[in-house]
Amino acid sequence: MPTTARPTLALTAGLAALLLAGCSGGGGSAGGGSGFAGAVPDRAQGAATSSPTPAPPPTGPYVALGDSYTAGMNIPPQIGAPGACYRSGANYPSLVAKGLSLAPGQFTDVSCSSARTGDLTAPQKVADGTNPAQLDALTADTRLVTLGIGGNDAGFMEVVTECAKENLVDLVKGVITDGGDRSGKSPCRDHYAAGNGTDEVQRKVDAAGDRLGRVLQDIGKRSPKAKVYVVGYPGLLPADPAGCLPVLGNTVALSDLAFLVEKEQQLNGMLKRRAEAAGAVFVDLAGPSAGHDMCAGEDRRWVEPPLPRRGMTPIHPNAQGQEAAAGVVLKVVKG
Repeated sequence: MPTTARPTLALTAGLAALLLAGCSGGGGSAGGGSGFAGAVPDRAQGAATSSPTPAPPPTGPYVALGDSYTAGMNIPPQIGAPGACYRSGANYPSLVAKGLSLAPGQFTDVSCSSARTGDLTAPQKVADGTNPAQLDALTADTRLVTLGIGGNDAGFMEVVTECAKENLVDLVKGVITDGGDRSGKSPCRDHYAAGNGTDEVQRKVDAAGDRLGRVLQDIGKRSPKAKVYVVGYPGLLPADPAGCLPVLGNTVALSDLAFLVEKEQQLNGMLKRRAEAAGAVFVDLAGPSAGHDMCAGEDRRWVEPPLPRRGMTPIHPNAQGQEAAAGVVLKVVKG
């Protein structure tokens, strides 16, 4: 019992800490979130051929918006104010700016842990101060925007935490009533089921999409010449939940791990649809992160597990994950 209960207790504790600190934490055409039109090639005027002329990649000024998955929570060096935004100088926006050879004055990172879409248009209070409304960093001169948001609006980390709790309760009940047999069990899915075809999580995702659509319209008004790339969320769990057995044991039912995979796919799917509807470029991180989820080996994972490496945040990207995300974003931005 102690050896099987420990992973779930760790998961619950890790996710509770995560909720206090920030989110997982975002649609468009290349990953998670929404943005405005990406590079659409201009056709050469008067040329003998109809071959498109590639548009040059966007340059600065570049503004990075988002939650803790963008900020790079607890990844050194932690920079900027307020400190409780947990913004890293090695997060993917910083690495993208470096990859585009932008001068310091051409790059502004206002991402902040725990951010929701409402914190893009209004100040966000954190433990040691207030992060100004993120969209206030945009100007008519802004030419590049990355946006990673939506997970907190959808309450995704709360769902993960609730799943851990539901499975812990079910585990204790099972030991008492059926000797720990968990076959066919899905306490988390049962908890969120609405019985009408749309569960509570899906309703939150849909509501988050409505708010995100309005944010994207606002970005277009503030920075009409900017190319906006909405960056999705990397995969937290493997497509085959059985791959997590070495990390989580059997304390979280495989059917509930599958439920969490489904919910993250719904979140990223919403972001992609909203980005495309706004004419944005969606940057997909879920696909490239396959095999690099929190249950992968320490040398391969891009997201930390419930028991993370020292100093890292549970269920959040590590430095390797931020570097990988930057590579994906740069590839899309450069076309």
